[in-house]
Amino acid sequence: MKKMILMAGPCAIEGYDKIKIIANDLKEVSNNPNIDFYFKASFDKANRTSLENYRGVGMKEGLEILQEIKKEFGYKIITDVHECYQVESVAEVADVIQIPALLCRQTDLIVESARTNRILNIKKGQFLNPADMKYAIFKAIKTRGGDSVNYDISNRLNIWATERGSSFGYGNLVVDMRGLVIMRKFAPTIFDATHSVQMPGLGGGKSSGDSSFVIPLARAAAGVGVDGFFLETHNDPKNALSDGSNMVDSKDLNTIVNKLIEISNID
Repeated sequence: MKKMILMAGPCAIEGYDKIKIIANDLKEVSNNPNIDFYFKASFDKANRTSLENYRGVGMKEGLEILQEIKKEFGYKIITDVHECYQVESVAEVADVIQIPALLCRQTDLIVESARTNRILNIKKGQFLNPADMKYAIFKAIKTRGGDSVNYDISNRLNIWATERGSSFGYGNLVVDMRGLVIMRKFAPTIFDATHSVQMPGLGGGKSSGDSSFVIPLARAAAGVGVDGFFLETHNDPKNALSDGSNMVDSKDLNTIVNKLIEISNID
């Protein structure tokens, strides 16, 4: 049985003590032999609605914290990059470099990230046709020496695509499950179940969300078929400094993931 990719952790790094609590909550799920686990946290959330919103601790401190988590817990690490100059430093710590959804068309950022030997995860923009993600994937494939777009090549070159919902009017996202089938034709595909329940801009200068839909959407994606899941987690989501309204409690993650594995294994 192929292992299910799982990327889990808080939206933004809130300091070492806080992130260590969350990392500790994820020990059980990280040890699951059916899971290929990556600890996720962002040192900077540059795509904020308002200048007053919490962004993170910054690249230098953030990477130091992630390196410490990697050392203490043995976790593989995924984090975002927003600008080309960040890529080299991030690649020294992270096992997966992530391109945020709003930057999935930024050619220079994709190319610079693809020049590293790290796994590259490109999130589909909320504005993008799933079929058009092949062009973002191809930018990375070509940078890494590939000459065509298909699942086998992107898988071999460690290039992933992630679905995180599509804009539906103002302040709402929907998930078209057909997109998962479409993107899996040219890349291993991850379903981001937590960002997919965001309500952009409806939190009074910040995004809101409804985490009650995370589990139903994740189960639906498991039924359709995906290669893994992206689930932002926090030990106290209601008081998280970023994206708390769409995160799941880190203590509940193991139960959630076991059900997703069970569904994924149904023929």
